[in-house]
Amino acid sequence: MDNYGIGQPVSRFEDPRLLRGKGRFVDDENLPGQAHAFLLRSPYAHAVIRSMDCTTARAAPGVVGVYTGEDLARDGMGTMKVTLPRKRPDGSPVFAKPHLGLSTGHVKHVGDPVVLIVAETLLQARDAAELVEIHYDPLPSVTDTAQTVAPGAPRVWDECPDNISNVFQAGNAAETDAAFAKAARVVKRRYTISRVYAHYMQPRGVLASYDEGDERYTIWADVQYPHRVRNALAESIFKIPEHRIRVIANDIGGGFGTKGWQYPEHRLIPWAARKLGRPVKWTCERSEAILADEHARDNISNAELALDGEGRILALRVSTLANVGAYISSDRNLLATFVNVHTLSSVYAIPAAHVEVTCAMSNSNATAPYRGAGRPESIYVMERLLDDAAREIGMDRVELRRRNIIPPTAMPYRNPFGAVYDCGEFGRGMEQALEASGYARFEERRAEARRRGMLRGIGIANAIERAASPNQLEFAEIRFMPSGSALVLVGTKNMGQGHETMYKQIVHERLGLAPFDVQFIDGDTDRVAFGMGTNGSRSTAIGGTALWRAAGRIVEKGRKIASHLLEAAAEDLEFTAGEFVVAGTDRKISLKEVAKAAFVVPRLPQGMEGGLYETATFVPSADTWPNGTHVCEVEVDPLTGQVQVLDYLVVDDVGTMVNPTGVKGQIHGGVAQGLGQALMEQVAYDPESGQLLSGSFMDYAMPRAGDMPPIRVESNAVPTALNPLGAKGAGEAGTVGSIPAVMNAVIDALAPLGVTTLEMPATSQKVWAAIRAARGSATTGGKP
Repeated sequence: MDNYGIGQPVSRFEDPRLLRGKGRFVDDENLPGQAHAFLLRSPYAHAVIRSMDCTTARAAPGVVGVYTGEDLARDGMGTMKVTLPRKRPDGSPVFAKPHLGLSTGHVKHVGDPVVLIVAETLLQARDAAELVEIHYDPLPSVTDTAQTVAPGAPRVWDECPDNISNVFQAGNAAETDAAFAKAARVVKRRYTISRVYAHYMQPRGVLASYDEGDERYTIWADVQYPHRVRNALAESIFKIPEHRIRVIANDIGGGFGTKGWQYPEHRLIPWAARKLGRPVKWTCERSEAILADEHARDNISNAELALDGEGRILALRVSTLANVGAYISSDRNLLATFVNVHTLSSVYAIPAAHVEVTCAMSNSNATAPYRGAGRPESIYVMERLLDDAAREIGMDRVELRRRNIIPPTAMPYRNPFGAVYDCGEFGRGMEQALEASGYARFEERRAEARRRGMLRGIGIANAIERAASPNQLEFAEIRFMPSGSALVLVGTKNMGQGHETMYKQIVHERLGLAPFDVQFIDGDTDRVAFGMGTNGSRSTAIGGTALWRAAGRIVEKGRKIASHLLEAAAEDLEFTAGEFVVAGTDRKISLKEVAKAAFVVPRLPQGMEGGLYETATFVPSADTWPNGTHVCEVEVDPLTGQVQVLDYLVVDDVGTMVNPTGVKGQIHGGVAQGLGQALMEQVAYDPESGQLLSGSFMDYAMPRAGDMPPIRVESNAVPTALNPLGAKGAGEAGTVGSIPAVMNAVIDALAPLGVTTLEMPATSQKVWAAIRAARGSATTGGKP
């Protein structure tokens, strides 16, 4: 247990294989006789397809198939659908148009797929795509979030004149209004959260074959939810029994929530494989990803904070406009807009709150969960609002937080949106972060920077997130072989988080098995009986608990076999470090020996079923609540607007850390993604044409190694009692707090110049412009 058990900082078992280039990613998969697919996509943000001629393309060298939306319709292909009971402002049902796979009649955003070309080689498919003749009549488009609901805005869909898909509300509006009516101070702000998209190392891909004898599809894809992809394709798209589809997801080079279950390619490629009677492969090119993938975030929030005369928060009111893109194919496209608004009140004791989210459509890609899925948006609004409120009422921002933070004696605490925090030491974590960051000595560092002509700022953000939610169960199986080694099969899906290591540590802790005696399997719907996949920081807390339970059943059956072999009463046996020991004696037998005996009938107790394999599922009774405090320190060059992040500290409570090394790596990665959004990342469109202005890494900036500061991670662990591991979840923690921490630091650096607001991303151009505007305002006395 000392080397590999729970809580040990174990180096990942996956890494040697991956570092030697022995990973099995979807693009590594190839089948004899496979053809290659290419998707011709719309060059317009909004247009009518007046005519389309594929004759020349079909006759091009190597082409084996050219397909349009009409072909899909003739074959009766289904679509996904929204099941959420949402309403529009007038009370009518949610307006949601699913993607059909290939668009017909109209295109709704740049990159909308129109024609599927399949050829012997990818180059031949690309060449043939240039021979497809399509006549488009461009239409007015809208991509800017604020303009989607403006009077006279272009209609994304003629059937929905106001572009509003639905409205979601949470909290108590009447109580909130009453609290605002008696407030001593009300602080109002508007915050924009930019549109971004996931940049995984491995772009998406699909390889599919169809067996006519078995009437069965086999699909290799880099998806986070293999079983859900199978279910969606079987029930909604192909309308066939689920057992006629096998989905295999081997190694995945990152997912971050974006590698979901409803992309058009997931249906088009297996459909084409069946029509052609041969395997078909599609690999998304890096330059194609921003056109093909779901995007994320893209909100505008008008937030108000009501305070009494002592700086205590009375109420919070937020109205958010969420840009969800052109197509709403399933609940997935709405999840990030509502599922985590319950964390808007964060770790603060706020008596009343209300939020309204209006989901508006635009001529852009659909949005979907991306690392945090609504959590970073909520915490960003709250933490920016607290800093702005502190400046406006003349109170120290740390003191404002101290006065309102939820004390541990209030646990379990029901927040104003009805969410129940089961445990947490929020104040202790914040004080730990302030001490570790040297916050009390910051003004000395600011003064030193000023002497060098630089502007220094420090940002604080307290974060909490909803994780391991109770609406999804998870599956795990432990299957021993006659030699005594074991297979571990789980329904979650590893995408680089180190699941193999984490699960093997749990097995080692519970059963005493050496990690190298255990084979780890996930991502194959034929081998793993069931699974909900990986999302929402759930794998350790839910998947790990399912495995813990399965291991417990192994111990109980093993105890009966050991009792028979040792000729001792089962209640006299203790199980520790992988051995059954007769209490008070030196008589013992290892679990491996018991497993071997389980396959030898004469060695089993009379009437016992042979073999040693157990399954278990787990669904938690309530959400867990990872939380933490982020402190970021930056320097700004006032001559250029360049922001340099100097130091970053996270004090996190993710409950029990099965593998502290892996947890810290997850937090580092999450911080990097949050920092990227705060300082440089943005999907940008031309407001007139709807054309992408950030279509490549030449235009869409991402943080590089030189942009990243040293990141220190400390623990303020308060294990939850909601699962036997005490784990809360860690996959999204770094992102949730980093966006507001970085932005608060930048604004703190600029505040002495009179800059009071700045919207993300805080690029050097934006910062420089804000400085210039503030200086100009100062010299004119605030007059234009």
